[in-house]
Amino acid sequence: MLADESLKSLHLAPVERPLLLVDVDGVISLFGFDPSRPPEGRFELVDGIAHLISATAGEHLRTLLDRFDLVWCTGWEEKANEYLPPALGLPGSLPHLALHRNVGRSHAHWKLDAIDRYAGPRRPLAWIDDALGAECEAWASRRAAPTLLVGTVSSVGITGEHVGELIGWADQLATPLRP
Repeated sequence: MLADESLKSLHLAPVERPLLLVDVDGVISLFGFDPSRPPEGRFELVDGIAHLISATAGEHLRTLLDRFDLVWCTGWEEKANEYLPPALGLPGSLPHLALHRNVGRSHAHWKLDAIDRYAGPRRPLAWIDDALGAECEAWASRRAAPTLLVGTVSSVGITGEHVGELIGWADQLATPLRP
């Protein structure tokens, strides 16, 4: 069989788009800034609590929808869908992780078990959060699938630079390796 004939007979599995796990506090809802000079955005009441929603977060997330399947990865859980899609101009609700603190997994980030349950070991994922630490880095390095951690500053949130990094990473995943 000629090489090109064998290539024709290969049945390639469809490539899953990578997940983008999106935290809210410190990524979209900003805090820790100087109150006399707040960042651009607007306050939204969420269950009676004022949150400063970044002026640019919606645009950034809408841009990332072209390359990622977005998932809320936040203590807000289902509340994120009650408040954020309209505030950010998203086309609809997003899936969300059900988070539980697992006391049996010492020194691990409290979101890791939920991420593992949702994504499994082989789905590529990026995670944007303001509270990523050494345990998250270690977890990401052990995953079988490509994994990107993107840390934010809670008073700034998601930026254009973060979006560029995420797009570049997703594009590398989509580009077949050439011999």
